[in-house]
Amino acid sequence: MVGLGEIFRQHGAAYRQKYNKHMLSSHHQAMRAIERCRTEALGGHVYQCPDCGEVQYRYHSCRNRHCPQCQQGAAQQWLEKQKDLLLPTPYFMLTFTLPEGLRRIARSHQKLFYNLLFRASAAATQKLAQDARFIGGQVGMVGVLHTWGRTLTYHPHVHYLVPAGGVDKNGNWIPARNTFLLPVKALAKIFRAKFRQALRKSACYDEIPTKVWRQPWVVHCKAVGNGASALKYLAPYIFRVAISNNRILKMTDTHVSFRYQSTKTGKTKICTLLAEEFIHRFLQHVLPKGFVKVRYYGFFSPGLRARLAQVRAQLDQIHTQLDVQANDCQSQASEQLDHLLCPVCGQIMQKLKRIPPHADKPP
Repeated sequence: MVGLGEIFRQHGAAYRQKYNKHMLSSHHQAMRAIERCRTEALGGHVYQCPDCGEVQYRYHSCRNRHCPQCQQGAAQQWLEKQKDLLLPTPYFMLTFTLPEGLRRIARSHQKLFYNLLFRASAAATQKLAQDARFIGGQVGMVGVLHTWGRTLTYHPHVHYLVPAGGVDKNGNWIPARNTFLLPVKALAKIFRAKFRQALRKSACYDEIPTKVWRQPWVVHCKAVGNGASALKYLAPYIFRVAISNNRILKMTDTHVSFRYQSTKTGKTKICTLLAEEFIHRFLQHVLPKGFVKVRYYGFFSPGLRARLAQVRAQLDQIHTQLDVQANDCQSQASEQLDHLLCPVCGQIMQKLKRIPPHADKPP
């Protein structure tokens, strides 16, 4: 099976020779790590069966966060460490996308734009959540940065997992409507304004086309279930790399082919690129060294875990009360089955006597 390591080993030297002066150190490091991953270059262990004498070689992995071979088991490990984020309430997924007019500049100033993407989107969400018409309090947010589209195009966006509710100034839980969190059009306008305000302080601001600030920005929101199911939904987003090895179909002396799912039709299609273009598209998704791609906001922030514990205690109490009320309603409903309502006035009719079973027809 063709993998990213094979592509880099065959075409990487030519790519580096051509673009060496324009490559970031993080690009060099990622390519070198993926080329050497699980090969004799990193060493490993030799295993032998004591019965038949069969010998197996197991080479070490590179552990680079952009390597498709080294991220397979990470999602489950992350899930096990996120138990504190499990709340007995519905969750929503908010997605903030950087407009196309900003992407060329963002690609050249990744750390600046990725940080602003996080800060502006989180601040916009918290600002609108404070509005009493929607939630009226602070919300918890777990965010993860993604930078790619399905054909490895440059498409920076942030996914946030948000519980359906927030806490007021006194620490009391305020539930959101089960099918609604925040109005996305209003959220997109606040997101755009906060991003622009923050970018004004940088030297990049004058490079931005003015039409970017007039066009609508895109924010999506959808329900993703409760507690554990919501975290399982988010986990693959956190550890997914730009392309997995099982999507790569073929490599020739000049081209690479891989499969992807069409956004519009949902059908599987094949994209074939020059090897040089394939490597270029992959490397633009290598994050700056030390960049934190998973961030926590609101009452999910590390410094507010005491408030998170308070929220969980309130929600547990609310659900206990709801369970008791549900049981009471079921009991009342079963009792009402024995009552006969008057067809004229609707009052409960009283029993006068019991008619014993009789073989004859009723009077």
